[in-house]
Amino acid sequence: IKEDFEIIDQTQVPNATELKSEEKERTEEAKWAAPILSLAKKASENLVLSYGNALKSASLVGFIPKPVSNDSTAKTSARYHAMEERANLMNMMKLSIKILIQSALSLGRTLDSDFPPLQQFFVVLEHCLKHGLKVKKTFIGQNKSFFGPLELVEKLCPEASDIATSVKSLPELKTAVGRGRAWLYLALMQKKLADYLKVLLDHKHLLSEFYEPGALMMEEEGAVIVGLLVGLNVIDANLCLKGEDLDSQVGVIDFSLYLKDTQDSDGKQDGGITAVLDQKHYVEELNRHLSCTVADLQNKIDCLEKTNSKLQEELAAATDRIGSLQEEQQQLKQQNELIRERSEKSVEITKEDTKAELDTYKQSRQGLDEMYSDVWKQLKEEKKIRLELEKELELQIGMKTEMEIAMKLLEKDTHEKQDTLVALRQQLEEVKAINLQMFHKSQNAESSLQQKTEAISSFEGKANEMMSSMKQMEERLQHAEKARQAAEERCNKMKQELAGRLDTCRQQMSQLDSKCSTLEKELKSEKEQRQTLQKELHQEKDATTLLKTELQQMEGLKKELRKLQDEKQQLEKVCEEQEQALQEMGLHLSQSKLKMEDIKEVNKALKGHTWLKDDEATHCKQCEKEFSISRRKHHCRNCGDIFCNTCSSNELALPSYPKPVRVCDTCHTLLLQRCSSNSS
Repeated sequence: IKEDFEIIDQTQVPNATELKSEEKERTEEAKWAAPILSLAKKASENLVLSYGNALKSASLVGFIPKPVSNDSTAKTSARYHAMEERANLMNMMKLSIKILIQSALSLGRTLDSDFPPLQQFFVVLEHCLKHGLKVKKTFIGQNKSFFGPLELVEKLCPEASDIATSVKSLPELKTAVGRGRAWLYLALMQKKLADYLKVLLDHKHLLSEFYEPGALMMEEEGAVIVGLLVGLNVIDANLCLKGEDLDSQVGVIDFSLYLKDTQDSDGKQDGGITAVLDQKHYVEELNRHLSCTVADLQNKIDCLEKTNSKLQEELAAATDRIGSLQEEQQQLKQQNELIRERSEKSVEITKEDTKAELDTYKQSRQGLDEMYSDVWKQLKEEKKIRLELEKELELQIGMKTEMEIAMKLLEKDTHEKQDTLVALRQQLEEVKAINLQMFHKSQNAESSLQQKTEAISSFEGKANEMMSSMKQMEERLQHAEKARQAAEERCNKMKQELAGRLDTCRQQMSQLDSKCSTLEKELKSEKEQRQTLQKELHQEKDATTLLKTELQQMEGLKKELRKLQDEKQQLEKVCEEQEQALQEMGLHLSQSKLKMEDIKEVNKALKGHTWLKDDEATHCKQCEKEFSISRRKHHCRNCGDIFCNTCSSNELALPSYPKPVRVCDTCHTLLLQRCSSNSS
């Protein structure tokens, strides 16, 4: 992969005389060049050795294939050449960043675009970004610009949108190279150049569209360069983009800044370099210490704020929970009282109802038993009466048949007596027998039958006398006919009476059947009522068991209420403890805020203060008296300015020094005020 480095002609290389004249002009800048040159040489040698050893070990292990043919040797040589280029660019980047930081700290002011180390830094950074770029073919020709990868930062990091819009809005920039340079200027001024490049390196799958696989931005050297760029956040740069021709600038690396002959002034440079290095180390330690303390305090403040917010949330939740628990407790008490009253009322009502129902049941049962016994007795009596009536009916039916037969026989006898008187005697004998039989039968009949038997006996007496006269017989026959008619009438009356009695008996039987059916229905209804009463008794027993369980639940609720009251007391104790802890945390927060304000003031003061050189100060900063052999120069270890002995006679212990050191009067008063405020 070939890079577009511009080679300087031999005519452009300065001569020895020109170099010497330039060295005399830049004596002040040459004080720190020798140690940097030695460091650069050592770093390049170490890197070359490390890369050589890495290549050898890789070839031995098998990561790099051993040379087999001319193509393989060409590939390995190309890889080795690319690795050398990356190593050289990384070393140049290290040197440029180091020189830029040292020169900026020595000047102690904001850097302009005309500052040579800053210009060389941008040139080296441009070469690093161009390393391994893919050539894009267009209609006009081939385009090879590093502004394409930088445009991805706007998509990946929305904070870089301001830079992109400001670069695109500049009318002076017409090429992509100029826009890329302007983008780098603005990112350095925002002190976010390292952050933006780190975002790009985190998304290497997007960079593969613009860079070859062996490019510097695709390898580990890119991450190293991003780590080096973090140190540039110390520098304040004020770069003006208007009026500068960024499109036509030639990116040439000036090695004269890094390769200076300083053999004549080695002795003078050692003292200045040591002073600069001491100041640098002092400032770095101060910054590191202060940044660590600020970060720790910030973390503590964040933790305290989080814990405070959590405690406040927990306190609010606890108070809400306590209020809800109290409301629930009151509601439970009210419900408990209502349930108690209802249960007591329901128990009393159920007891009274059960008593009344039991009394009514007993009374109804006694009345039903009595009615059942009476009805049973009536049934027995009616059955007996029915049997007797049936017997009487049978007897009366037999008597009726016998009476009919006797009447027929009497009719025959009367007809025969009229025919012959001789036959009457025989018939009289038969009639006597019949009368005797009828007499015996009529004894069981009623009073009407007794009259008939008397008539028959009189008839028999008259029949005995008929022998004397026929006239008496005829009269008697007439009387017999009359008696017969009366007997028939009586028989008809008896039949009617028996039919009426049968009807009444049937009606009574139907009434008794209806009564039996009603009694059976009443018995069934009473059985059903008894079953319902038994069911109600079972239900009442179940209700009593439920009430007992509710009472047990009430006892459990009482226990839970006691537990809740205990928990409430514990929560109140915890709330009191948390309130005390919050008060203590508030005190700690107020103290930490005061400390943070002091540290911020100290940090602001330290940022503004620089360690003055002895050559720069000719008068005391406080009393403005001129220094001489008798009036010596003394540095204030807090602000870095130079004072006389009288104005810097105080000593105090600083955080960066273990022992008390010299401090000026103003710093002494300020530090004492801070100590007194912190102690209060």
